[in-house]
Amino acid sequence: MQREIRGGIPADIRAEDGGIKVSGYAAVFNQETDIGGWFREVIEPGAFAEAIGRDDVVFLVNHDGLPLARTRSGTLKLSEDDHGLRIETELDGDDPDVQAIVPKMKRGDLDKMSFAFWAEVQEWDDTQDPPRRTVKKARLYDVSIVTTPAYEGTEIGLRSLESHRKGKNFHAARSRIRMKMDLALKERENGK
Repeated sequence: MQREIRGGIPADIRAEDGGIKVSGYAAVFNQETDIGGWFREVIEPGAFAEAIGRDDVVFLVNHDGLPLARTRSGTLKLSEDDHGLRIETELDGDDPDVQAIVPKMKRGDLDKMSFAFWAEVQEWDDTQDPPRRTVKKARLYDVSIVTTPAYEGTEIGLRSLESHRKGKNFHAARSRIRMKMDLALKERENGK
């Protein structure tokens, strides 16, 4: 099994009653992204429907470290709607790991999200260059606050999403994609 990591879309984070409330989308449906120039990718609606009740998903920073929340403990809630994979959690404001990321989120140094998955069912269109992959069903590993996401438009902030957006230029050049795909993975996925 090859675990893959992708960026999602906006999450709203608010400090309330000693906790840090997080809600938003870790993945969005029908949004195409370029995966390191190797291929383009789209997540199909319903891709996470089975994973939500089945997989133990953790909330991490940069897909690493100790979990800030998790589905198995009931501290991370996942759901699907027409828009994508929705996340909801309340992080412990007394947790040193949470305290370490809050100032970085306030400064805008940590303002993006991502998700890690394994494509269980996928479809390839090799008639295009680069090819296009549609993920139809996926296993989930984590949702994360990240510095460099794969999907454009992801964000996370410590205030309401609307006021966070007012201070940003969302038409700036998109950040460089960090993840390099192995050519062998592409050939294996294409059945070669």
